Amino acid sequence: MLDVKAKLAAMGRTLPEPVKPVAVYVPVIQSGDLLVVSGQLPMREGKLLATGAVPSAASIDEANEAAAQCAVNVIAAIGAHLAGDWSRVLQIVRVGVFVQSDDGFGGQPQVANGASELLGEVFGESGRHARSAVGVNALPLNASVEVELMVRIKEAD
Repeated sequence: MLDVKAKLAAMGRTLPEPVKPVAVYVPVIQSGDLLVVSGQLPMREGKLLATGAVPSAASIDEANEAAAQCAVNVIAAIGAHLAGDWSRVLQIVRVGVFVQSDDGFGGQPQVANGASELLGEVFGESGRHARSAVGVNALPLNASVEVELMVRIKEAD
């Protein structure tokens, strides 16, 4: 059985309580066997890990770490929706990564790798996914990165 908390702990990370929405939306919505997870910011202990445009205000390495934290927050949202039953996760289907970018910056895939690598390490083969890495001029709360996700689950027993 997949022990997400233990995998994260082995990586030096902690599974947080899910981050509360900052506007009028739900963190996770289920449609059949798909979960769609709303965009998660790089919040850790109530603070953003990286703010501003990449690479002028936040370095690529800082934004990469922020993307990994976004993935941890996505995992927390999934865990809350599934009441901690990680055996129901079949496949991370799609990851969308938005990077607040300086004009001319084209390194969004390097930033997005922070999320992709973390999901692969936690979920193994089931963590392999399709992905978009998009540069944008602004994100909520001036975050440097935001990550959204779609995951396929099995029905509850």
